[in-house]
Amino acid sequence: MAKLYFRYGAMNSGKSTSLLQAAYNYEERGQHVLLAKPAIDTKGASEIASRLGVTREVDFLIGSDADARDLFAAEREAVRSAAGGEHLAGGALDVACLLIDEAQFLTSEQVDDLFRIAIEDGIPVIAYGIRNDFLTHAFPGSARLLAIAHSLEELKTICRCGRKAVFNGRVVGGRFVFDGDQVAIDEGADGSLAPEITTYESLCGACYLEESGGRLG
Repeated sequence: MAKLYFRYGAMNSGKSTSLLQAAYNYEERGQHVLLAKPAIDTKGASEIASRLGVTREVDFLIGSDADARDLFAAEREAVRSAAGGEHLAGGALDVACLLIDEAQFLTSEQVDDLFRIAIEDGIPVIAYGIRNDFLTHAFPGSARLLAIAHSLEELKTICRCGRKAVFNGRVVGGRFVFDGDQVAIDEGADGSLAPEITTYESLCGACYLEESGGRLG
């Protein structure tokens, strides 16, 4: 039985790198994968980019009101049609896996779509994302993934102090902020910190409390 996997971690824990590596591993073995991400993630437009400099276009974007399963079905059919009768070991060319980047931005209903893709369509789905926002509140997509995914895997990174990072601090113009909308994607392409530019830093619990003045949420 195919499964829904959620691989999560704080910012800069290598989620996109891991996704691109997973895609490479499948394709190295002659298998076809589909890559997708929520359309709300405007950073990189329709690309998935790792901090190592590797980029790749997604096969489709998932709009905020879209049915993720319908979008997947259309892309899967295109793969099958393009196969033109070609075969791989074990059967006709088909999608071997669906890989989702920035899964925290999905709606709960879209995560349910991913679950149905795995169970009813028989295609493994691996979703990558962060659990919590800059105020330590769970993103709706992440909360649903944590509730229904068959497999959970934490991708680890470290805080500036060397401890394990578990939180994501929002930095605007070089200063940590603790108010604002849950989603703010505004990092400059050159990584600059102009006053209006928003970036994020992975923090351990101790450093987060130090920056927030003891505030959680």
